[in-house]
Amino acid sequence: MATPKLSLQHIHKRFGAKVVLDGVNLDVDAGESVVVMGGSGTGKSVMLKCVLGLIQPDSGRILLDGQDITHVHGREREQLLRRFGMLFQGGALFDSLRVWRNVSFGLISAQRMSKRDARAKAVEILAKVGLGPEVGDLRPAELSGGMQKRVALARAIATNPEIIFFDEPTAGLDPIMADVINKLIIERVREMGATALTITHDMASARKIADRIGMLHGGKIIWIGPAAEVDRSGNPYVEQFIHGRAEGPITMAVRRQ
Repeated sequence: MATPKLSLQHIHKRFGAKVVLDGVNLDVDAGESVVVMGGSGTGKSVMLKCVLGLIQPDSGRILLDGQDITHVHGREREQLLRRFGMLFQGGALFDSLRVWRNVSFGLISAQRMSKRDARAKAVEILAKVGLGPEVGDLRPAELSGGMQKRVALARAIATNPEIIFFDEPTAGLDPIMADVINKLIIERVREMGATALTITHDMASARKIADRIGMLHGGKIIWIGPAAEVDRSGNPYVEQFIHGRAEGPITMAVRRQ
């Protein structure tokens, strides 16, 4: 049996008395696209931050190609992060840098590519997300929300990473632009042969880009299976979530006046 590209084993994380992750187990195979869905505040972003080393889990292990990376620090962590790409929620572009500098940020800072070569590479990658070379000289503030997402995707794939993480990749987009971004994600990830882990509560996005879909609830992955089977999961939590029903086992705390 092949070793998973990424493996989360019994990951726990609490903040004070609040338990956020309560034994998360998740395997992502090489070249696979896995989406973890769940409502706001269920710990999806905390899980992702643990993988990226931005937050240390209280217990459990995170393995990359079978190697424990849970407590890697310093230069070893920097080398590890070069194997990752990340599309942040909202894009998180650098306002002070022109688009081509945003796209080539990792090429210049981590790979020490010359600015001339990095600019040419940025233009090449922008074309892959449907943007012309003239966009490279603009500032992020001059772009529409959809264009900013495309630039963020271009930056995420610029260094040809082994694993790409997507944090709510379609947040804030209209349905048509969201579908454009989903299509670009599928095309670029497959073209690169990369592994993808996405967190989202957008079911249209999850259905489109995932090979497998998991659901995080109560600090655990309570269901995971092929994307084609999510509508017949037999799990009442999954069924309530994907259909957006107010009634069901998932209850929302409402503050009464």
